[in-house]
Amino acid sequence: MHKIELGSTGIILEKNGFGCLPIQRITKEEAARLLRKAYDGGMNFFDTARAYSDSEEKVGYAFDGMRDKVVLATKTGASTAEGLRKDLETSLRTLKTDYIDLYQFHNPAFCPKPGGEDGLYDAALEAKKQGKIRHIGITNHRLAVAQEAIDSGLYATLQFPYSYLSGVQEQKLLDGCREKKMGFIAMKGMAGGLIRDGFAAAAWMELQEGVVPIWGVQHEWELDQFLACVRQGAVLTEERKATIEHDRKELTGEFCRGCGYCMPCPAGIEINQCARMSLMLRRAPAADWLTPQWQEKMHRIEKCMHCNHCKVKCPYGLDTPSLLQENYEDYWKVLAEAK
Repeated sequence: MHKIELGSTGIILEKNGFGCLPIQRITKEEAARLLRKAYDGGMNFFDTARAYSDSEEKVGYAFDGMRDKVVLATKTGASTAEGLRKDLETSLRTLKTDYIDLYQFHNPAFCPKPGGEDGLYDAALEAKKQGKIRHIGITNHRLAVAQEAIDSGLYATLQFPYSYLSGVQEQKLLDGCREKKMGFIAMKGMAGGLIRDGFAAAAWMELQEGVVPIWGVQHEWELDQFLACVRQGAVLTEERKATIEHDRKELTGEFCRGCGYCMPCPAGIEINQCARMSLMLRRAPAADWLTPQWQEKMHRIEKCMHCNHCKVKCPYGLDTPSLLQENYEDYWKVLAEAK
């Protein structure tokens, strides 16, 4: 196993963490079984959020009675101090704990700071003094906000999308965290499903100093491959290097990462999937995406109002209406060829 310190917090983690967003899609008992299996397999860092419906509740249920054996991180999307305090009390209750190891601001559009009119950072500091949280972190999808958080020196950790498809801008953030001795938590290590080889992704992450990837797990087979990396280590073999280079060549330029921050769409379009449908058709079993249910979702693109709300909200600056149209045309072409 590969143990590292989370920034300069003094918290020691297994390098591979468990991302708890997907467990909201499975039953309480199924989630608990996966979480306990992850712990038994060597994982000790579990990242969830107040916004992930019943994810916190499932984590609390799974680790009830063994709080001292796991490191728990959660997030608040509150916009006021009162909202933060309410979220925190709810999280403490659902997680069945009296403290949270890492409490993170969940993708704010700005960088909370002491003395701000929103009162968020001051409320978090108050909770820290009360012993309800140990460390304050921030998550984001916006490069400018992430950089401001690093420069501020106020945060123990930054959580940001990072995978072997990331570019120089993300690398700059990581370098900044290293200089400031901030922890760097990598979300979307599989690039939102575009990376298909978990062993290649984990082997690459193994070499990224100071990075803690949180692998989003819903199925046991997904967990098994990451636990294999925990037990045996993940070696970046020539075959895996070739996979990475192939993916980088195919997935350079403008493509939808599937983060979902363009949502909701006024026309009901599932933008974070439909805008990258062409890639998913070619990188996953196509039949999974050619079902009547997905055909109906792709038809919704016809109702696009070109309001550009999604374009404005895209943290990567993508022209999402154009991407939707391109993927719409390609989808029906692939479907016709499959018949």
